[in-house]
Amino acid sequence: MSAFGGTRRDARERILHLLYESDQRGVDPTTVLADQVLPPDDYTTEVLTGIAEHRVDLDARLAARAEGWTLERMPTMDRLILEIGAYELAHRGDVPTAVILNEAIELANQYSTDDSGRFVNGVLAGISSDVRPAG
Repeated sequence: MSAFGGTRRDARERILHLLYESDQRGVDPTTVLADQVLPPDDYTTEVLTGIAEHRVDLDARLAARAEGWTLERMPTMDRLILEIGAYELAHRGDVPTAVILNEAIELANQYSTDDSGRFVNGVLAGISSDVRPAG
């Protein structure tokens, strides 16, 4: 399996579920990670831990790019998908921008509202221009 194929796609979905559990329980994502009976794969662990460590910066980036939306008003799944994408854009230079955006849009289309894919794409495209300038 390629490094950017099903393995990471599956990991992103696991990350989303674990972030959702964290949000619903009101605990840090690392607590949810530690509570897992079977430890998740390395990519899931690294991204989830990274989101927890960089959440203030990630949320500031999201708030700056989500015109007309506060984090509190966003659908929960949109916000969590955006955190995953923002983390990967800012901290995983080995993952192509197009892969991050495409998979975030797919997650949004699968788990959130009819307009979420377009919203997630717009916010992450703005963040990518901030953290991955062309050239």
